[in-house]
Amino acid sequence: MVFKPNYNQQRAERDRAKQAKKEAKLREREDAALARRKAELDGTAPPQESEETSGS
Repeated sequence: MVFKPNYNQQRAERDRAKQAKKEAKLREREDAALARRKAELDGTAPPQESEETSGS
């Protein structure tokens, strides 16, 4: 017997995945910013990233 789809559960799963992806991206950006700040304080050159220069 096939169960009918539970749309609310499917939507909740998609929303959780979306939020987790958003948080991971934010965490990555914060880590990169922290690394840049540390590099500035240490006097070393920050690593160059192609994403920042792409302008999109």
